Amino acid sequence: MEGRETATAGQRKAAAYIESQFKQLGLLPGNNGSYQLYYNVYQDSLISTALEVNGQAFQLGKDFTINANDIPATMRFSEVVLAGQNATDSLKNANLAGKLVLLTGNISLGRNSKGTALLSMLQSKGAAGVLLVNNNYLRSFANRRQQTINLFKKSIAPQLFFVSEAVARSIIGNDYDNATSGTTAIKTYTADVLLDVKKTTKTLQSSDVIGLLPGTDLKDQYLVISAHYDHLGKRGDSVIYYGADDDGSGTVSVLEMAKAFAKAKAAGKGPRRSIVFLANSGEEEGLWGSEYYTGHPTFPLDKTTADLNIDMIGRIDASRKQGDSTNYVYVVGDDKVSSDLHMISEAENKKYTKLELDYKFNDPNDMQRIYYRSDHYNFAKNGVPIIFYYDGMLGADYHKPTDTPDKINYNLLAKRAQLVFYTAWNMANRNDMLKRDIPLTDGTASR
Repeated sequence: MEGRETATAGQRKAAAYIESQFKQLGLLPGNNGSYQLYYNVYQDSLISTALEVNGQAFQLGKDFTINANDIPATMRFSEVVLAGQNATDSLKNANLAGKLVLLTGNISLGRNSKGTALLSMLQSKGAAGVLLVNNNYLRSFANRRQQTINLFKKSIAPQLFFVSEAVARSIIGNDYDNATSGTTAIKTYTADVLLDVKKTTKTLQSSDVIGLLPGTDLKDQYLVISAHYDHLGKRGDSVIYYGADDDGSGTVSVLEMAKAFAKAKAAGKGPRRSIVFLANSGEEEGLWGSEYYTGHPTFPLDKTTADLNIDMIGRIDASRKQGDSTNYVYVVGDDKVSSDLHMISEAENKKYTKLELDYKFNDPNDMQRIYYRSDHYNFAKNGVPIIFYYDGMLGADYHKPTDTPDKINYNLLAKRAQLVFYTAWNMANRNDMLKRDIPLTDGTASR
């Protein structure tokens, strides 16, 4: 499906396939008569952009690139506030309202990173524009599609340009060398700087695919079993990012579990609670599909006992040195939200699958922050108990065109999916919904 990138023809074909499977299994449509829950994706096309310093024009892709979320605007500044990466305290005490700030020191951006926190602080102080010196971003952002699901915002972020050292030196001259040495001071320079972005915005659509298996005496309570079916698409006509493990492995596991539960129901042994089989899109773009579902749930979140989320369970973590690498799965988040989760998971594994359950990524100091990086997180932050199943494959094939079906360990994939199934069976049939007795942390808040 051409890599199933969100809001593309390949993603729509994948959604249609999943819907056809849900229909064949006799699942009911999970969104008021429809199997698909649509949401808008806003895609920007760049018409033109320019960066000039004292009349000198710089080249897009060589000297600068823009952030995917920049708003169309033309800004002309007569001075620039220089700050290094260690100047946080000085910036906190500075008057930055309407200012252009130049940040040096190759500050990196990413979820919960120091750079992202710094940009957030600059926004709160009313900075109008930011020039961030980092050559890596010139390459990584140059060819990205500029998309968002949040077109309307509570506040507008500063116009962000990633710039080369040449741009920085054109503003501050030889002072650039001192600016990268870790100084905590800030300094203002006189320079005429033009930042210009012209874009057009197209409204596209993506969708989550939802199948419902109605329960019996507890049918008004729900268990969600989820995975994301989108991946990174293609580059040109020949390079496809297949995403076999990420997250073809999770998506086919959801389909197989739907088949097993439907077969049980046909035999008169269906689950007491209703089961929501949820295939999300937009995960690779920033957990979009699950964000939309939890913001517009088709089944009440306060009646949802848990979300069991599967994202990559078909490969082996080459960096895992302890235990049996052919018989494990990482269990993430079973120590969050509900004290029931760990006990149930352990008991079902001990009884049926006997995998090594690895809790490495439950560590609050996990540098990779795996707990926050898949669709379960949008359920957890809304107070729904979750377990995330994961194989840890972040090696050479992660987010590369080489994540292909021939590299899947199918026996291990099946065994891991069986653990999720047995855990789901318990949660769907036990007398009580899972307790929600562990306070949420890290800025999350329960509904």
